[in-house]
Amino acid sequence: MHVTDLKGQTIAFAASGGLDSCTTTHWLTQHGVKVVCFTADLAQPDETDFGAIEKRMRACGAVDFVSVDLKKQIADAGIGGIQAQACYEGRYWNTTGLGRQVTTSGLLPEVVKRGIKVFAHGCTGRGNDQVRFQLISNMLHPEVDVYAPWRDQNFLNRFGGRLPMIEYCEQHNLPIKASREKPYSTDANLLGLTHEAGKLESLQTPARFITPEMGQWPEQAPDKSETITVKFVNGMPVAINDKKTGNFEAIDITNKIAGNHGIGIGTHLVENRFVGVKSRGVYEAPGMELLGTCYSLLLQLILDRRSRELFDTLSATVAKQVYQGYWNDVASRMLQKAIAETAALVTGSITVALYKGGISYVSSADVRHSLFSNDSSMENEGSFDHKDSEGFVRVLAVHARSIAQAGQVSGTPRHMKPQAPREPGWVDPDHEGLD
Repeated sequence: MHVTDLKGQTIAFAASGGLDSCTTTHWLTQHGVKVVCFTADLAQPDETDFGAIEKRMRACGAVDFVSVDLKKQIADAGIGGIQAQACYEGRYWNTTGLGRQVTTSGLLPEVVKRGIKVFAHGCTGRGNDQVRFQLISNMLHPEVDVYAPWRDQNFLNRFGGRLPMIEYCEQHNLPIKASREKPYSTDANLLGLTHEAGKLESLQTPARFITPEMGQWPEQAPDKSETITVKFVNGMPVAINDKKTGNFEAIDITNKIAGNHGIGIGTHLVENRFVGVKSRGVYEAPGMELLGTCYSLLLQLILDRRSRELFDTLSATVAKQVYQGYWNDVASRMLQKAIAETAALVTGSITVALYKGGISYVSSADVRHSLFSNDSSMENEGSFDHKDSEGFVRVLAVHARSIAQAGQVSGTPRHMKPQAPREPGWVDPDHEGLD
């Protein structure tokens, strides 16, 4: 779809109020398109004045502005991510992926209600967000077309990147917050911040180049540790230090506490984008990191070996589904039902100590479904008799002896031997001539 196809039409534009939103809204209006801007309230810490966003978007030509309160939805999505331990390729809590799911699924009903047939976004053609907006929209409301300016050659002919957009906004006196000096871009919601682009695209730029917005660096944190207790009931955080909470309050409170101690601040990740390229991000997610760690400590007590192995597989798949924008398909619904089985068992309290970026276990209490018992004690207690293992070990020994007698075992496993550097044309002498 091209801008020439939209002339005279009214379209919905998912606007954050940033540089891309301002530039795109004005550019579209200059091409005869009527733009209604839709903004999601995700409790983003870097933009709490939605009146200011509306003023900016109207100044850029928007014929109307719609704000949708999605704070509860983003909090619920965050807790769902914690229950699944859905970290992508490391300790990235999928804060933007979850945010795009909530934004798109939350804005589209308002778009449809107003009879608008085209939903637009300002996501780059090299990123993940374009895929998320596209897939979520197509799955939930296939009757609504999706327009992406960054995939429109007309737009690309005018804007090659951030600097031309800033120059365009300056030329037309548009009220943007961005400046030529800003060294990176930031995306925010209740769950966390993602910093990327600009100077962060150089791997010579340290993660600590960013200025934290949800806390402070560990060395700036208090010199005294703080103890915090989180109570979960059926997988939901219901109290922080004996203060009752819902999902939103739990994340909001832990964002402040954990951020103050440098928890979850400045996580560096070079990740594999869905479109097939590598990208570098620096992330902040203090509340997610704290709540997620407490939840994982409870899982350690509750899940047996087989359920733990399966859970870890499901967890990685959930993270990928969220990251790629597939949270509404059959596979994701199957995953959600499986994760719900484990969440139903997670009841108990975890106490941890926070100190200069670290989280350490202190104690647990009232873990209703815990499998931990004195059967594993080194002391003479519990129902496990040491002698009972004799038969168990003998059975295991049958296989060990069998593979040894079959010549399948060497004194030192080959993969454990130190390997010398290999020159071009090197041939493995143990395999030479076996082709």
